[in-house]
Amino acid sequence: MRRTTTRSSVAAGPSAATDETPGSVPQATEPEPEPQRLRTEFAFELPRGYVDDSGTVHRSGSMRLATARDELVPLRDIRVQENPAYLSVVLLGRVITRLGTLPQVHDGVVENMFASDLAFLQDFYRQVNAEGHTRAGVTCPHCEQPFEVELGGSRLGES
Repeated sequence: MRRTTTRSSVAAGPSAATDETPGSVPQATEPEPEPQRLRTEFAFELPRGYVDDSGTVHRSGSMRLATARDELVPLRDIRVQENPAYLSVVLLGRVITRLGTLPQVHDGVVENMFASDLAFLQDFYRQVNAEGHTRAGVTCPHCEQPFEVELGGSRLGES
């Protein structure tokens, strides 16, 4: 069956032309949902803390989500080219936005952290940038209680 539009519906504009049959109830349109905000910065607390030159310990900080550029730029760094293990130091220096009262966080700060704090930040980086996909819900085979486990994954900087 061929559908035609009448002159009055064309003159009234596109909103007047509908697929409704005469006498039918118009369908209500749902309002558009509010746009979701993406969380891009995450707070952390270091296990030991970074000790600056004056002896002040800095423990609380924040890290932002990494961009592709954050993961690519360190690969051009001569220190990373000579020693690939240095990648995580340079990468963390780029994404840590705040640490205690330090005016700036950079790779020099990260390389002088205690090993336990560096390991903590590497794990935190993976969790933040994997959107929680590195955790899995499991059940204890003995007591049957549910809990989450960290699945681990690739080394820092190897997305």
